[in-house]
Amino acid sequence: MGPGKGATATDLERAYELGQRIAQQGWVLLTGGRNAGVMDAASQGAKAAGGLTVGILPSSDTQNMSDAVDIAIATDMGSGRNNINVLSSDVVIACGIGAGTASEIALALKGGKPVVLLSDHHESQQFFTSLSPETVFVAATPVDAIDIVQAIVQENR
Repeated sequence: MGPGKGATATDLERAYELGQRIAQQGWVLLTGGRNAGVMDAASQGAKAAGGLTVGILPSSDTQNMSDAVDIAIATDMGSGRNNINVLSSDVVIACGIGAGTASEIALALKGGKPVVLLSDHHESQQFFTSLSPETVFVAATPVDAIDIVQAIVQENR
């Protein structure tokens, strides 16, 4: 999860690498599906590494969908689709921060989903970690994020 508009160059680089590493693990990448920001960068990275990508779209069509999405789910729900995004994920990785990403993190915490924060935004790290210190993890790099997810998956087996 991460910002569409407002994604920084660092967010985009991390998202692309994260998408690659998710695919290399044999995991399915689920994003918001649009051809913007972190969603597109992560999907492009996963496709470059031969991965499977799912896009949960806010609209009723695929007009603004990333060309790297394999399976598109059109919801016509706008931001309401954020709950579908997080409830359909085993672990939520937030790459960067924005209002939509913050809502996805909050929904993940309410839904009992582990969250990995891959962002340099210290205020959001402190805030979300204070809400749920047992389920919020902070990663400095995409490699760290994958290592954290692997530990979570192993623990939940």
